[in-house]
Order: sequence, then C-alpha cells, then structure tokens
Amino acid sequence: MKVCVIGVGYVGLVVGTCLAEMGNDVICVDNNEEKLTQLRKGIIPIYEPGLEELIKVNVAEERLTFSSDIKSAVAKSLVCFIAVGTPQGEDGSADLKYVEQVAKSIGQSIEKYTVIVDKSTVPVGTADKVTQIIKSQTDVEFDVVSNPEFLKQGAAVDDFLKPDRVIIGSNSQKASEIMKELYAPFVRTGNPVIMMDVKSAEMTKYAANSFLAVKISYANQIANICERVGADIDMVRIGMCADKRIGSQFFFAGLGFGGSCFPKDIKALTKTAIDNNCDYSLLKAADDINKAQRQIFIDKILKKFNNDVKDKTFAVWGLAFKPQTNDLREAPSITIINALLDKGAKIQAFDPKAFDLAKFYFEDKITYSKSAYSALSGADAMLLLTEWNEFRHPDFDRMKNLMKKPIIFDGRNQYNAKRLIEKGFDYTCVGKTYNIGK
Repeated sequence: MKVCVIGVGYVGLVVGTCLAEMGNDVICVDNNEEKLTQLRKGIIPIYEPGLEELIKVNVAEERLTFSSDIKSAVAKSLVCFIAVGTPQGEDGSADLKYVEQVAKSIGQSIEKYTVIVDKSTVPVGTADKVTQIIKSQTDVEFDVVSNPEFLKQGAAVDDFLKPDRVIIGSNSQKASEIMKELYAPFVRTGNPVIMMDVKSAEMTKYAANSFLAVKISYANQIANICERVGADIDMVRIGMCADKRIGSQFFFAGLGFGGSCFPKDIKALTKTAIDNNCDYSLLKAADDINKAQRQIFIDKILKKFNNDVKDKTFAVWGLAFKPQTNDLREAPSITIINALLDKGAKIQAFDPKAFDLAKFYFEDKITYSKSAYSALSGADAMLLLTEWNEFRHPDFDRMKNLMKKPIIFDGRNQYNAKRLIEKGFDYTCVGKTYNIGK
C-alpha cells in the first residue's frame, strides 16, 4: 500500500518506519531539510531501541523515503497520516495549528480518493475540523479517520509491531476496510482491531493516558501516606497488584510521570471537561499530586542538609524522564536540578543517552560526566532520578570511596535499603520509613 506520513517527529518516524517494515511504500514528509538529510543517512534525532536499524534497512530497500514535497507525497498515497505536533497551549488545550496547516496542504494536494488519518493526539472534534478544512480546498473524495497511537517511549517499535489493540475511528465503511487491511499484518496473533466512531476514538486516547496518569499519582499519594505511618509502599504495591482488577503496570511510586504525553494529555482532557461544563476534579488532583511529588523529593534533600545546599555537590544519575529514551520533556530531573541550582548547589550528572538534549535545558549550568562513577567524585550525595538498567546493580563500595559523603536519595526505589545502611550509606527513598542513615 502507498502511504505518506506527515511529520517525522517521534510518532511519525516510528509509524512510517514500522509500516515500511511490513512492505508498504512509505514517504515520510517534513519541512526540516536538515533532519531529512540526516534521516536519509540513517542518523535519527531520537533514541528509541530498534528504530535506527529498521530505518537503515527500509531506506536501503527503498520502501522508506523522506521528502519535503508534501504535494507529491499526498498525490501518490492512498493513506495519509497526520503526525505533527500538538503542543500544549497556555490554557492546557492542544494547539492544532500544525494539524490545520497540514489539512489545508492535503486539500490542495489530493488527486484521488484518500484516507486521511489523524495520528496526532488531538481533542474530540478534530476530525470534523480537518474534514471541513480539506473540503474547503478540494472536491476530490476523501475520508478522515482517527487512529490514536499508544506507543510507550523506550518500547515504541515493539508497541507498533505487536500492538495490544488498534483503535480505528471511522464513519466510512470504505475507509474502515482500507485501515483494517493496512493493520492486518500487525494483529495476526489475534489482538483486536477495535472499530468505533471517530469521536469515541479521539476520546479513547486521552481517556487511556489520563487513567494511567491517575494510577501513577494514586501510587505516589499512597506512598506518601506509607512514609507517615511506617508502611512500605513496595509491600503495599505487591499486595494490591496481585488483584487482577488492579494489575501491576503503572503502579510504582517515585517522582511522578513526565514525557510528552501524560502531562499534556491530562491537561488537554481537563480543558475539554471545562469547556463542556463537566467535573474535572480527579484529573486536576492527579496533575497536582504529580507536581507535588517532585517538591516532596526536593524537600527531603533540603532537610538532610538543613536547608543549606550552597556549594554542595550532587551527583545525578539519570536525566531522561524514563529509561530507554533521550527525552527530557517534563522530566523530574529538570524540576529537581533547577531547584538545587537556585540554592547554590553544584550538579555532576550522567545519563546514557540524554546529554545532547540535556544541554538544551541546562546549558553549562551543570557538569556532564563521562560515566556514572565519575559523576560521584567528591559528591555530597547521589540522586537517582532515572532507573536505567546500568544503575540497578552498581559497585556500592566503589561509590562510597568516590563520594565525599555516602548519601543516596533514590527517587525510583531501586536499591535494597537494609544492604545500603549496613554498608554505611545514608539512604532515602519514596514511600518507606527507613531513611535512618548516619
């Protein structure tokens, strides 16, 4: 099938590459010529496991091409995905200016029946807007469908190739059949293609992400209560998650959610609720708890140092908002590091993949260490902010020898507190009360 994907950001690049991997002829379109040149060489702007290899293979096989010519790409394609950004507006709403610009360009470019797919995360009613914009530009037959993405950063390629489900919102039988044919290779093991109306599909994306955000915030609120009453959040989590109705995913206490999806989507759904005179108290609470969780962690650090961290050196392990990505959007590290910098602290940080993007956020305000251990040199404390695998079983004796003071603030509950305390560490984590170090 001939497909074009407009927008080669995180979503568009994964979508286009994975569709090409299944034998489709895919043109990825963007207006950034520098990015397109790099992609043609197999150099990608994001870190996503497995993606670079797939791009190189499919470019070599000429199934995947990159172009800035939207008119030609749309004219050649049966299915056209809109995968441009929908940044958050000042009021929390999704800014649709890029979606609308692309819709106008599509209307000026289509020459035959085309299925237009809203892949960007967009509020309910966007497909109607896209339809009206395209209709204002052409008399050619087309249909607009909603096909929300559910890609987890760090596992996006696997998520697309082996989806739990595919959601297709369509009010056209013709478009529905084309979309089911396009996705057939991805659901051969029996996972469902779920057909629904367009507005329900648009709503499903926001509802799913906001539910997961609420679940994370609930875990963190329970963790904070556990600390006060002397309970252990990890034991509570195990006891709760054994209940199949609750499940084990997205119920880990820590520093809260970040990234490009959850913070933005929960605000956008809140704005939709406000605009339609609906209660949004649960959504607001989840967002508020998430912000507060970072401050609680900062307060623990400040309390340990009697609210004086001026000229103290903190080793930071992990800058990305989660492991297996280089993305720092809404990352807890930004809030925590900036709070310490504002109080005169020094930061020596290490992240396996996120340094290039980190320099956009922190510039030369922090030291970018060559390794996790070099970040510890002379540190008054270590902060674990991202749970990269290589941080899970470090050499604690080596760490203790490198640090000025053996103090660890574990924002991800990765380490065995009893073992660390026995080794002489002052250990503080989330949702537990044995932060009883020296």
